[in-house]
Amino acid sequence: MLKIAMLSTGEEVLHGDIVDTNAAWMSRQFFEKGFSLSKRTTVGDIMSDLVEELMMLSFNMDVVIVNGGLGPTTDDLSSAAAAKASDQELVLFPEWLETLKAFFQKRGVPMPDSNLKQAMLPASSEIIDNPIGTACGFKMLINDCLFYFTPGVPSEFKMMVDTQILPDLQSRFPEQVGSDCSRLFTFGTSESGLSDKLDKVQLPQGYMLGYRSYLPFIEVKLFGPKGDLDTRVRLLQLIYKLIESHVVSVDESMLDHLGHLIAEKKLSVSISEQSTQGWLTNWLHSNERAASFCGHTWVLSGATEVGTKDQDSLAAAFALSGATREKCATDIGLVTGKVEEDQFTVALSTPQGEWGQQLKFNRTFTKQDQKELVGTIAADMLRRYLSGKPVFVNYSSTTTLKEMHLPANVL
Repeated sequence: MLKIAMLSTGEEVLHGDIVDTNAAWMSRQFFEKGFSLSKRTTVGDIMSDLVEELMMLSFNMDVVIVNGGLGPTTDDLSSAAAAKASDQELVLFPEWLETLKAFFQKRGVPMPDSNLKQAMLPASSEIIDNPIGTACGFKMLINDCLFYFTPGVPSEFKMMVDTQILPDLQSRFPEQVGSDCSRLFTFGTSESGLSDKLDKVQLPQGYMLGYRSYLPFIEVKLFGPKGDLDTRVRLLQLIYKLIESHVVSVDESMLDHLGHLIAEKKLSVSISEQSTQGWLTNWLHSNERAASFCGHTWVLSGATEVGTKDQDSLAAAFALSGATREKCATDIGLVTGKVEEDQFTVALSTPQGEWGQQLKFNRTFTKQDQKELVGTIAADMLRRYLSGKPVFVNYSSTTTLKEMHLPANVL
């Protein structure tokens, strides 16, 4: 089995000043192409630590991708560390020096002296072109391990991986076969709840299930051999039936799926928000299809009283959803009521009637997490209505206190 590692460099990555999106992106790209990573590691800008890590990886891996540390400043150490780890000299590569000079000449500015460093590479290096930046990549052997050194700028790194590194690996290791992955996006359940239902599924050889949890969703991922579409579709249908009540979309995000539904039904939506403070509107507007059918939005402060003093919160949400739909002249009105003592209301007004529910959080959430959770529940009610599914469902993170449906003929 081919052993592949990724080494990310830089104090800013090590200390969490920036999120290492390059590593996540490359892991996914490599996996899909059949080059699964065996290890990912991070080292700061200390020469001895970097050389030590390069040496350790060279003894234990077949391929290593090193990301970062190819810039012109003193803390960019990857080239020098590679030279030390391989017991080579840093030498000037005239072809890259000419590329650098042309880069700055095109912009009408002289090349800073510090950029000369980017043309100094270990003697045995082969240049990996960078058509959009000043840091060339390079590849070389260290103790029979193949190393690819890449810049940290995401656009430069991704172009290098897609156009040069992956094709090079595929030509060197043609026996590596990629995997296909189907994703079911779920909401309102837990990993253990999903596992209890899916552990019983007997998967054919070469297939496996994976889970990715991030508030408020859990992705169920079905991995299988590339090109085996019939088997993967049959398994996907089986898995879908087992967890259908919590699946919000398949192979696209819930937002994209909701955008398709809104555009297909051609129903306009207006929104009134208290607990979500504009989060739901912003979320819907980030999808082009959904945004084109969004009408007015009212964002109300938590201090705003909705309805009369004698009305309970669910009745007030019903009143606000109907008023939102009527006053904004849209087909649908969607409401998120304010949070009081860990309780909140959501309501939906449509031509076929109105639905509303009062729920209670089952645990403590941050204010931001509350917005996302309440907003997603409201969006899920809209999704269920547009899909012709029951609007109400139980969510693992909340307890339903009240729910009510008022058909159009009683309004």
